[in-house]
Amino acid sequence: MAWLATAMSACGAGPAPDAGTLDPIFARAAEEVEVLTLGPNQTLGELLRGSVESNEQYSLLLAFREQASPRRMRAGTEITLRYLPTDRWLRGVDVAINSDQTVRLIRGTAGWASQMIETPTYVDTVFASGEIETVLWNSVVANPALKGIPPADRYRLIDYLDRVFQWQVDFSRQIRVGDTYRFAFEREVRPDGSMRTGRLLVAELVNSGTAYHAIWFDPNGDGDGSYYDLDGNSVRRAFLLKPLEYRRISSRYTNGRFHPILKRWRAHRGIDYAADAGTPVMATSDGVVIHRGPKGDFGNAIEIRHPNGFVTRYAHLQGFRRGLSVGTRVHQSDVIGYVGMTGLANAPHLHYEMLRSGTQMDPLSVDLPAGDPVPSQDRVRWDDESAVRAALLELIPGAGPARSAVANVDSDADAGPDDTGG
Repeated sequence: MAWLATAMSACGAGPAPDAGTLDPIFARAAEEVEVLTLGPNQTLGELLRGSVESNEQYSLLLAFREQASPRRMRAGTEITLRYLPTDRWLRGVDVAINSDQTVRLIRGTAGWASQMIETPTYVDTVFASGEIETVLWNSVVANPALKGIPPADRYRLIDYLDRVFQWQVDFSRQIRVGDTYRFAFEREVRPDGSMRTGRLLVAELVNSGTAYHAIWFDPNGDGDGSYYDLDGNSVRRAFLLKPLEYRRISSRYTNGRFHPILKRWRAHRGIDYAADAGTPVMATSDGVVIHRGPKGDFGNAIEIRHPNGFVTRYAHLQGFRRGLSVGTRVHQSDVIGYVGMTGLANAPHLHYEMLRSGTQMDPLSVDLPAGDPVPSQDRVRWDDESAVRAALLELIPGAGPARSAVANVDSDADAGPDDTGG
């Protein structure tokens, strides 16, 4: 406060008096809370029995239905009862619908009212880098510099990297010991530290000595942007390298393979991916469904016709995406079905084939054309934004620790409470 005393002296006033300090006093909490958990096959009304009088339950449930359906509440849902501390008068009930929404029920003289409370978030940017000593998964998940990020969100970081570089590098078979990565990741964070949404702003992956870069560019600001390399060329290709996220290849394309069920040698004109039953299967390119249903040894299968004479086949499926039928137009990365073991299969897996003009091809050796580069009309803006984002990588020049920079915080936000035979 020296600046204040100097200013007052210059104005002819004396120094500010010392008001002193008060001894701390005890302040009773404004309310008491009790947290209950919804049990299996238990209803909200049953849980509140004994806490809310029966003649008030109808009003409370009616208010709750204005925001959410009590029939859709899952076991484990937390319900917080808020009491006045003087007489344990129930003043409110908070029902956590999900990580981002809480129904707040407020008791008034006219009964119960409700409102939906959105969980507040803040935005930060995580800078991370590392060297792969065993596999990429371990490098990211076990990176001690990322220990402040919940494990589930570290798994999601791997998924984001896989999705961005999926056209250049197959994470399930091409990652090598000694490869390095670094990236800047922008995320929306809840008060408990978990991530609501996120996006890679810029990333670099050095695989077997070759550096791959991906820079996010969204000229319209509508979230429908894409990733480009340092020269503005799209990192996308006409086809994904694989129809599953980060899965192990259990059997490759070959002219001779011993079939584990038939117990004889025969050609295997596709790629098998080991995966749990129910794992989503993605279309590897835009196209039109030309087959959906049983197909002999393939079991449940989907075939999609693509431009330039390409057809892809997805076999041994457990089931199909709802609404998918012959004639349905699909886009790259759309979920079309789910891994199973129908047909001639002895374990859950996906059998994937690629054909061109009726001839089967090895999906791992096809030279796929690139997507469109940055549009010419957006080139000036791209030059500016890409330079800024590429410079973010210089903040982590090598495989070093991760750092986090808070972008903005809304402090006034209202917080609611193996070979498988194909």
